[in-house]
Amino acid sequence: MKFKPHEYQSFAIEKLFENDHYGLFLDMGLGKTIITLTAIQELIDDFAVDRVLIIAPRSVAESTWQDEARKWDHLHLAFSTVLGTRDQRMAALCRKADCYVINRENVVWLCEEYHYRLPFDMLVVDESSSFKNHQAKRFKALRKSIPCFSRVVILTGTPAPNTLMDIWAQMYLLDRGEALGRTITVYRQKYFKPGQTNGFVVYNYALLPGAEKEIHAAIAPKVMSLTAADYLKLPHRIDNVVAVALPEKARKQYLQMEKDYILSMGSDEITAASAAALSNKLLQMANGAVYDNERGVIQLHRAKLEKLLEIAETNAGQPILVFYQYQHDLANLQGAFPAARVLKTSQDMADWNSGKIPMLLAHPASTAYGLNLQSGGHLIVWFGLTWSLELYQQANARLYRQGQEKPVIIHHLVAEGTMDERVMKALKNKAAGQEALLEAVKAEIRKCMK
Repeated sequence: MKFKPHEYQSFAIEKLFENDHYGLFLDMGLGKTIITLTAIQELIDDFAVDRVLIIAPRSVAESTWQDEARKWDHLHLAFSTVLGTRDQRMAALCRKADCYVINRENVVWLCEEYHYRLPFDMLVVDESSSFKNHQAKRFKALRKSIPCFSRVVILTGTPAPNTLMDIWAQMYLLDRGEALGRTITVYRQKYFKPGQTNGFVVYNYALLPGAEKEIHAAIAPKVMSLTAADYLKLPHRIDNVVAVALPEKARKQYLQMEKDYILSMGSDEITAASAAALSNKLLQMANGAVYDNERGVIQLHRAKLEKLLEIAETNAGQPILVFYQYQHDLANLQGAFPAARVLKTSQDMADWNSGKIPMLLAHPASTAYGLNLQSGGHLIVWFGLTWSLELYQQANARLYRQGQEKPVIIHHLVAEGTMDERVMKALKNKAAGQEALLEAVKAEIRKCMK
């Protein structure tokens, strides 16, 4: 296929060629992969680059970069996929290739295997937001190895999925602290002030007045940032909230179990961890089941399953992509829809896109990055909701993206009178995240204590 780049894509390719350390903060669907591959091809042809390491989410590392390279006539790059057992990974690293693609879970292994002296001259970090945690082992390992690379590219559509605190580690991989400071402490002191605290414990940080503008100005010379709405003609999108009424018995069980869980927490300070644990329990119950203390499953109701059955019957013959949250959700879905398939491999993705799968079951984390599923359908159902705005947006973008030929309809199954309603409100307001979760849990506690 002949590549005819949009004007912004040509500009981005030029930027990657001219700058040895650069970031593309481009919305989903703007073509980060083809832009980067074209730049790599030009750099290799110009003898500026020899061996490229691409770090990506596992599902993307398996096939997305390789498939994209095969699609375009102007690309003739050899790939080696560094996945599998240790022996398979080592064999892939020894193979002659232009691009070596590895999943982010194996970054620590790779860095340790080469004693942090990696044999590559260019690094591409696909979905760099997965390196936002400066305390994570994968970030620390890559940080020690960064001096090996003469060229670094970071790619993401969501550079700050929660707060601008998330951007420091990503920018450090790009410029070793030139823009935002060499340590997270320096970055915090310059742009943030403590938010919620308990004595000397700081739970979160708030931006200082004018800090957001200053941060954007500091990174602007090093990154290109664009939104899809400005450059692409996307299909029409319909967001539909499907209210699910719980049976009276299940509603009473939900309220009683909610109260019991809250009382069991005692008077301790609500932390992010305790809020997440309580929210998980409430969201599980809203979906229809909950884990007990021995990881057994207590079935509460089938209200969401029945609503999904209605949606499937109403749209008979139309493939549906269903997002679930918990393993008991998956088990219940598979029991209710025997013909459904779980998204696990690149073959599942290919079969979906060729119309062979009537219902595809997927966890949003497994579809968050780089998968092109728009050829297989245009209907999404959120069986269980997520507090992660990043995962929510990325998962929807598997169908709602360039190349989709039909209006995308996104159904959200929201159990009435449950935590679902608070999550849905946060997602609508694009406010989902840790702070919204904490506030929602505190609101539930206040409600139960009345």
